[in-house]
Amino acid sequence: MIEIVPAIDIIDGKCVRLTQGDYDTKKIYNEDPVEVAKMFESYGIRRLHTVDLDGAKSQHVVNYKTIEKIADHTSLVIDFGGGIKSDEDINIAFSSGASLVTVGSIAVKKPELFTEWLEKYGSKKMILGADVKNGFISINGWKEEGKDKLVPFLRNYSDKGVTNVLCTDISKDGMLQGPAIDLYKDILKEFPDMHVIASGGVSCIEDIDALDKAGIPAVVFGKAIYEGKINMKDLQKYVL
Repeated sequence: MIEIVPAIDIIDGKCVRLTQGDYDTKKIYNEDPVEVAKMFESYGIRRLHTVDLDGAKSQHVVNYKTIEKIADHTSLVIDFGGGIKSDEDINIAFSSGASLVTVGSIAVKKPELFTEWLEKYGSKKMILGADVKNGFISINGWKEEGKDKLVPFLRNYSDKGVTNVLCTDISKDGMLQGPAIDLYKDILKEFPDMHVIASGGVSCIEDIDALDKAGIPAVVFGKAIYEGKINMKDLQKYVL
């Protein structure tokens, strides 16, 4: 059964969403992310994906106090991404209550540092962020298109022990037009043991059903909940 992972994106300590990573499309859904996290937990959700959008923009972790509050007020397993660029950033993320971190840009720009973290913290605590646009990896909050093609990029890190990959099709993100199921199926054909976390485009419970049917291990989604397209009660069949 697919693992469902609601997302909280944070700007100025508030729960927001963007469309295709564009900060000009910012929409605030709740002033208090802790309130949102507690709501998710009340429905039996066990894991939460958090993104420090200020951190992604400023190239260092910013909203760690919000993560601390969520960790203090819930028992959710938190994975945290956005702005993790240095040893100090990753230490802040873990000490603030994150159980896992999602790292993307560093894996492209400073592979030696990412490999060092992989060895230090272990593959169970590290999620490789693979944000895809036109078949290539995008970095730095999607503002910069990299030169790495998706499959060779994943193969390189799979060989180094990476098992968790959060893959976002940027063209789908925030569009509520359905996820890139074929993309995730293709990844799993190449890497059948990879824990692929689908991200982007989920618009309704049927999208999650389709991902589950396709054998995708996990899915991150947020806007569909905040826009009322998915009712929390609809997710109960996926709550273990």
